Amino acid sequence: MQSLLYIGRSLLLGLRQPFKPRLLCACSGVPRTHPRNAGPAHFGDDAFFIVENEKRSVIGIADGVGGWRRYDVDPSKFTRSLMMNCERLARSTTTDILSPVGLLQRAYEQMMQMKSPLLGSCTACIVVMDKERKEVSAANLGDSGFMVVRGDSVVYQSQEQQHYFNTPYQLSINTGRQGVIQDRPSDADTATISIQRGDLIVMATDGLFDNMFQKQIVERLQQIDRYAPSYEDLKTVADRLAADARDLAMDEQYMSPFAVKAQHYGINFRGGKLDDITVLLASVVDCWPDEKT
Repeated sequence: MQSLLYIGRSLLLGLRQPFKPRLLCACSGVPRTHPRNAGPAHFGDDAFFIVENEKRSVIGIADGVGGWRRYDVDPSKFTRSLMMNCERLARSTTTDILSPVGLLQRAYEQMMQMKSPLLGSCTACIVVMDKERKEVSAANLGDSGFMVVRGDSVVYQSQEQQHYFNTPYQLSINTGRQGVIQDRPSDADTATISIQRGDLIVMATDGLFDNMFQKQIVERLQQIDRYAPSYEDLKTVADRLAADARDLAMDEQYMSPFAVKAQHYGINFRGGKLDDITVLLASVVDCWPDEKT
């Protein structure tokens, strides 16, 4: 009788527990200037959000354009406001499908409709994982971005969008100020990628991607147990990636990805690029916890 009960229970568990993905996330970062210029959802002028619910996992990141300080404007307020709007909308949306571009559009429109709009500009990247379809859809505007890594292979990496060297696509509110770039959420580069259990998603601002090559990032990710990741493991590697990027940014002799791009444009530059760094590291895990028999 015990054997029959065991077999029946195993069959029942197998039937009711198909793979249903969710994102296990950890975040780390380093502000460009003062180490205290960081909070629960920001590092310097960078900001981010994480939303998890029954239908989907949503993560997003934004990088404020520091040039606004010339006009005595704090760019971090713009990025934090945009990401807070995205987080609130992602939590409250009950439709089966959530478009990353649509989410960014609604969050941006809410900022523009404020009685006293916040001045500023930022790049932005949004990734939505649909738990039923087992796929991620993404919108990336500018030079933040993300990559999907499966084992030691990069399944997908977003492409940065630049008007010209070091001038990325960006959302902005400028109240008629001349010379300010103002792109639209619909200008974002979009993609849809099927995901598998054990995939890793690295989302980051250009503080990471300007200082670390793809190969260097993937090598760090090999420290994570692909099929049994813990939050602590993800946090350790996210911390290490942020620290690596910061160390390389300070190396004046390092031929960084940013330096390679500069030389492509005919600019004689060597070294890393000092910037705010934000890293969101997510592992695709199963919603159903393992049960002991």
